[in-house]
Amino acid sequence: MATTPSALPPGGSLGRRLVLATLIFCILFTLVTAAIRSWSAWHNNLAVMTGELTLVDQVFQRTLSKAIWELDRESLQTQLESVAQTAPIGRVQLSILRPGRPPEVLVLQRRQQASGSTQRAPSLQRRLSYEPYPGASETVGELILEGDERLLWQRLVGEISSIIVTQIIQSLLLAGLIMWLFNHSVTVHVRHIARHLEELSPANLKRLLRLERSVARRDELSLLEGGVNDLQGKLSDYLEQQRRDERDLAAHRDRLAELVAERTAELRAANSRLEELSRNDPLTGLANRRHFDEVKEIEFRRALRRGQPLSMLMCDVDYFKLYNDTYGHALGDQCLQEVAATLRGVFGRAGELVARMGGEEFAVLLPGADIVQARQAAERLRQALRSRALAHAASQVAAHVTLSIGVAQLEPETMDRFDLLLQSADQALYRAKSLGRDRVAH
Repeated sequence: MATTPSALPPGGSLGRRLVLATLIFCILFTLVTAAIRSWSAWHNNLAVMTGELTLVDQVFQRTLSKAIWELDRESLQTQLESVAQTAPIGRVQLSILRPGRPPEVLVLQRRQQASGSTQRAPSLQRRLSYEPYPGASETVGELILEGDERLLWQRLVGEISSIIVTQIIQSLLLAGLIMWLFNHSVTVHVRHIARHLEELSPANLKRLLRLERSVARRDELSLLEGGVNDLQGKLSDYLEQQRRDERDLAAHRDRLAELVAERTAELRAANSRLEELSRNDPLTGLANRRHFDEVKEIEFRRALRRGQPLSMLMCDVDYFKLYNDTYGHALGDQCLQEVAATLRGVFGRAGELVARMGGEEFAVLLPGADIVQARQAAERLRQALRSRALAHAASQVAAHVTLSIGVAQLEPETMDRFDLLLQSADQALYRAKSLGRDRVAH
C-alpha cells in the first residue's frame, strides 16, 4: 500500500534530520570550539599570569633584597604589602635567610583559600640576592609568589564571553594591527637599546647608542637615546676620575708608608739613645747606679746558682773636694773622666762592669774573680792611674790623683743578698782610707 507525505512517521523528514544534524553539529562545533578556545584561553591566562608574576618579581626583587640586607623591617613590610596588593598576586611568602638561624617566614594572602582545595594558579619561586659592592653577591632570602586563582577564573569567564561575541574577530584584528605597529615603531628599538646596554662595559662606554631611525624624528625614543648616551658619558667621566683618584691615593699611601717608616726608624733610634742615656752616666760614660743595680742582682744569683766566686771593688778619688776647690769644677769633671777612662782600660773583659756610684765614687763588679784576683786587679788600677800622673797639688798623700780601693768577695754562707757584699766592700774602702789612702784594702 502506497504512503503519502502526511503519513510519514515523525522525524522521518530529511529536512528535519538535516536541521537536527545541523543543529547538533552546530551545538557540538560550538561546544568543541568553546572547549578548545577555553582550554587555549586557560593556558594563555596561566602564561600571562606567570609573566605578570615574573614582572612583579623583577620590580620588587631588588627593593626586597635591599630591605632584608639593611634590616629595614618597616620598608620590608611596606614592600610585601605592595606586592600582595598587585592584581595577579593571591599569596606572597618571603623566607628571610640568616646564617646560623632558622628562616623567618612572612606570609601575606589576599583571600583565604578553602581547605583541601588545589592551587590552579601559577606560582613563582625566586632566591633573593643582594650585591653590597660590585663583584659580591649574598643570598638573603627566598620569595614565593602565587597567582590569584579567583582572578584567573574571572579572566577565563571574560575570555569565554568574548568568544561568544562576534566582534572578537575585529578586536583581534585591531589588536594585531596595533601590535604590529607597536613592534615596528617601538619594540624593535627597545630591543636594540636592551642589547646595547647588555653589551656595555667600562671599556666601551665611549660607544654611543644609535637607533636605526630617521634623524628628523624627535619623540620619546629620541629622548631615551639621548639620555642613555648622556648617562654613558657621565659614567665614563666618573670612572676616569675614580681611576685618577685611585692613582693619587696609591701615591699618597706609598708616601705615607715611607714617612711612617722614616719616623719609626727615628723613634727607634731615639728610644735606643734614651735607653742608653738612662743606663749610662752622662759625664763619664760609665754605667750609672740604675744599671749597676740591675746587673748586680743577675750576677749575684748566677754566682749562687753556679757556685762561682764574685768580687767587687769600691773606689774613691782621694781628696777630690780639695781638687775641685783648687782647680775648679770644670777640671774636676775632666779629672773624673780621666779616672773613668783608666777604669775602662783596666776592666774591659766580658762580664766586668764599671759604674759611677755618685760623685767621685766608682764600683767594679768582677764575676768569676776571687779575692786574690780582685786585689791584683785593684793594684793594676792604682798603677794605671799613677802612670797618668794627673796633678793634684792639694792631695795629702801624693802630688798626683790617687785612689783608695776596697775589695770584697761574696761569701755564700753569710751573704744571702748582694747588699751585704756591697756593705763589705764599703767597709774595706773605709779601711783603705783610714790606713792612709792611696791603697787597696779588703
